[in-house]
Amino acid sequence: MRFMMLMIPKGYEAAGPGTMPDPEGVAAMMKYNESLQQAGVLLALDGLHPPSMGARVSFESGTPKVTDGPFSEAKEVLGGYWMIDVKSKEEAIEWARRCPASPNEVIEVRQVQEMSDFPPEVQEQIPPAFQE
Repeated sequence: MRFMMLMIPKGYEAAGPGTMPDPEGVAAMMKYNESLQQAGVLLALDGLHPPSMGARVSFESGTPKVTDGPFSEAKEVLGGYWMIDVKSKEEAIEWARRCPASPNEVIEVRQVQEMSDFPPEVQEQIPPAFQE
């Protein structure tokens, strides 16, 4: 089962361009990342630049509208993610609990939808190139 662990740092929505984490926090996170890798559960991970450096594309009127960051209405934004492959939601949560996150960070754990999760009529609409 694949799970995405999403890092949501409080206050990151207001971070300016070039904002970087402190070196001690990075060192602790690298040890954690190495433990995921050594356990054989890590598939991918990345940190994300602040929203002030991003853009959002909305489709409210049916026409794409681009809004450059920062996003004044944002209350929570992603700071990074891990993609892990584990046996259960409980195991994914256990890995999230081991993260050396600070008190201003939250990790959301979400299971990735697999082809087998979809009913046959939906699976038929997905080209073979996009199937597992």
